[in-house]
Amino acid sequence: MKRVALFGSRGQLGVELKSEFSARGYEVACFERSTVDITDAAAVERSIAGCDPAVVLNAAAYNQVDVAEKEPLAAFQVNALAVRNLAVACRNSDAQLVHFSTDYVFDGQAGRAYREEDPTHPLGAYAVSKLAGELYAQAYLDTPLIIRTSGVFGPGGLQTARGNFVELMLRLAAQNTAQNTPIRVVEDHVASPTYAPALAARTADLVERGTHRMGGIFHIGGGAPISWFDWAAKIFAAAGLNPPLKPTNEREFRTAARRPKYSALSNARMEALGIAPMPSLDDAIQEYLNARAARLSAADQRR
Repeated sequence: MKRVALFGSRGQLGVELKSEFSARGYEVACFERSTVDITDAAAVERSIAGCDPAVVLNAAAYNQVDVAEKEPLAAFQVNALAVRNLAVACRNSDAQLVHFSTDYVFDGQAGRAYREEDPTHPLGAYAVSKLAGELYAQAYLDTPLIIRTSGVFGPGGLQTARGNFVELMLRLAAQNTAQNTPIRVVEDHVASPTYAPALAARTADLVERGTHRMGGIFHIGGGAPISWFDWAAKIFAAAGLNPPLKPTNEREFRTAARRPKYSALSNARMEALGIAPMPSLDDAIQEYLNARAARLSAADQRR
C-alpha cells in the first residue's frame, strides 16, 4: 500500500490532507505536535524512518503572524529549521517532501496575482521564516514540492484553537450585533482565500500526477483576488446575517507585523497541468457553512 507521513495532522489543512489521501487508498501515518516535536531532528528522523513513507506532507507551521514579531526565534524554529529537519530525513529515507508555504513571502507591491517565478520579499518575522523553510527544502533536496497558499479556511477550523477567518467573523457577528458595535475589516488588503478540502484535493492531484518527482513551486490559492472586507461581506451574506460591518484600512488598523497589501496567487501553473481550477469563493463558503452545520449538529446529538 502507498504510504504517506503527515506532519501537522490535526491542523486545519492537516485534517483535510488525511481525509483526502486516505480516500485515495493511501496509508497515512499521522504526526502532530503532542507526538513529535519537528524542531527535534532526531525525533523527525525516527518518525520518518519508522514508517518508511514514499511522500512526507508538512502541514505543520507557526502561523501567529503578529506574535512572531516578539518571538522570531520560535517562528524560525518551526517554519524554517524544522523544515530542514524534514528535508534531511526525507533525503536519508528517499522520501518525497511536500511542504506548504505562504503568499506572505511576497511584499504585495506587484498589484496583481503572484506567479511562482516572481521575486520574493518577505515583510516580517513570520514571512522570513516561511521563505527560509522553502530555501531549506530546496537546499537539501533535489525535487521538493513547495505549495504556496493563502488565507486557508476549512471545517477543521471548528476544532483548532485559533479557528479561521470565517469562524472569527461569525463569532464577531454574534457579539457585535448584540452590542450594536461595528465589525471593522480592512478593505485595502487583498488575498486569495483558499478552501482547505479543495487545497488538499489539488495537492493529491499533483502528487498522483508525478509532479512531486519534478519538484518545484506551485501556487494553489483560492483562485480569485478579494479584499478581506469583501470576503467578510460574502460570509455574512451566505450565513444570512446582517451585522454592522465597516471598512477600515492599514492606517487605522495597525498590527505588529507588516503584511503584503496584495498577495493573491495565480494558479496558472497548476491549471496548465490539467488540474481542475479551485472552486469559486461563493461555492467554497457555502460548502464550508454546510459542513459546519453538519458538524455542529452531530456534536449536539452526541451530547
